[in-house]
Amino acid sequence: MSMPKNSHIAIILVNLGTPDAPTSTAVRQYLRQFLSDPRVIEIPKFIWAIILNLFVLTTRPKRVAHAYQSIWQDDSPIRQITFEQVEALQSRLNFQGLQGKVSVHSGMTYGNPSLINILNKLNNDGVETFIILPLYPQYSATTTGAVFDVVAKWGMQQRNLPSINFIKDYFSHELYIQALANKIREFQAQYGRPEKLMFSFHGIPRPYADKGDPYAERCRHTAKLVATHLGLHDDEWICSFQSRFGKQEWVKPYTDETLICWAKQGIKSVQVLSPAFSADCLETLEELAVENRENFLQAGGQSYHYIPALNADSEHIDLLENLVSPFINAWQSIA
Repeated sequence: MSMPKNSHIAIILVNLGTPDAPTSTAVRQYLRQFLSDPRVIEIPKFIWAIILNLFVLTTRPKRVAHAYQSIWQDDSPIRQITFEQVEALQSRLNFQGLQGKVSVHSGMTYGNPSLINILNKLNNDGVETFIILPLYPQYSATTTGAVFDVVAKWGMQQRNLPSINFIKDYFSHELYIQALANKIREFQAQYGRPEKLMFSFHGIPRPYADKGDPYAERCRHTAKLVATHLGLHDDEWICSFQSRFGKQEWVKPYTDETLICWAKQGIKSVQVLSPAFSADCLETLEELAVENRENFLQAGGQSYHYIPALNADSEHIDLLENLVSPFINAWQSIA
């Protein structure tokens, strides 16, 4: 039997996804789903299918699986941390007396727990109000847009649509900027201040930005706000972009090239954080913390530190609570 209308509201924290295991087979399955999304790869479908199946999926899974093995613990870090975020936010809401009225869930655009499966389960349970919160601070069609596509396609199959509240992003939210700034302060209280602070964001192809994707500008705006909050001079920090894939030009400056250039110029100490990631994952724990550290040190640098993502920090949960509260309050007024 369905629950009465407005008796329950569900919050879904959505992140990109992860393979189910650090193996070539699991990585291949995950990459096939991820790289088949036209939001991610804007190449004619027929041409890309040939490239994907004959080249990418025959070579990349083994290399990526090896990288996952270096960071994998009981589970993939991004999935484990997302579960911790769900638990922490649920505890906050329970403390407000919303236990049994508001539930928090996790969903992944690719891999498990599948966003589609979560939507189906909640719908079958009679939940009629959803809050969809993609954990991407800076909107991009390649990430948040892909989440919207999943929800929209799912909605097309529903006879009785639930009420869906979709949060686009929060790149300049006061609590987000404050949490990042405090994370940096706490880290530097332990490790000292570097010569350079790098805000490294996941990149997107340059043509995507040229067509109107606002992501790169949102990243630059976030970095500028945090730098201003910290009182940094322009020559003490930079906004850069990482994780290039393929041969086309991506938004610049590139993280790896900048670090090598700095080292060759005599910069000895660098600290790097990646505000685009709400949870530590392969791109932060392996690419930033290990691979780019080696790039910097091998080019002549002496001190390199990666500052962890906000993860399940209390200030991050403050932010998430603040983002969903207006929708919960509106729902309570009509429940």
